[in-house]
This record gives sequence, C-alpha cells and structure tokens, in this order.
Amino acid sequence: MAKSTIVFGVLLILIGVAGFVSTGSTHPTSLIPAGAGVIFILFGVLANSENPKKRMLWMHIAVTVALLLFLGTIPADIDAFRLSRGVEFPHPIAVLEKSGMSLLCLLFVAMCVRSFIAARRLRTA
Repeated sequence: MAKSTIVFGVLLILIGVAGFVSTGSTHPTSLIPAGAGVIFILFGVLANSENPKKRMLWMHIAVTVALLLFLGTIPADIDAFRLSRGVEFPHPIAVLEKSGMSLLCLLFVAMCVRSFIAARRLRTA
C-alpha cells in the first residue's frame, strides 16, 4: 500500500497542477491538492519500510488524512452535481478540482480499508 500512497500523491499533484494551469495560473489556491499530494508522497516513502509497525503507523496516518480531506470536500461533490444540472458557479474549475480531489480521497480510503481488513484476516489465520 505504500506504493499506492505514492501514486495517490502523484495523482493529487496532477489534479492541482491541471487546475492551476486551467485557471490561467492566476489562482494559487488551486495548488492545494498538489500540496496534499506532496504530503501523501512523504507518507508513502515513510511507509515503505521493512518495519511492519512503522508501515502500519504511516499507512494509518495516510488513510486518516485522506478521510479528513474527503469529509472536508463533500460540499464540492454536491456543487459538482449541481454544476452538472446547470447551476452556474463563479469558478467552475475550482468546483471540479475539489470534487476530483474528494472522489480520489474516497477511493484511497476504500482501498486502504480493504487492505487493512485483508491484513487483519491474514494475521488471524
């Protein structure tokens, strides 16, 4: 899962950079997903350890941060749904960027939970 965390961080960086470029490079707040991506790459590097306790600690920290990011960006998912129904927003790219970050975080949390359950089953078997 450590490598998946690094890939997740790279995807967040790509979302942030794409959002920044598509806004004409005028809104630096569109780089927020990129900042989160750098943090997840750091978590992935730290979790890529032979020590199972360190790996478990850093992966639990990573999934907790991803869950908090998802919970914080749920309104963006609602706004993206409203955007698809024709409601106009002053910055539609920002809505789509936050929604993409939210859905990516949800996917990461689901993958981690599935991995944690599988590891628990392996340990008890």
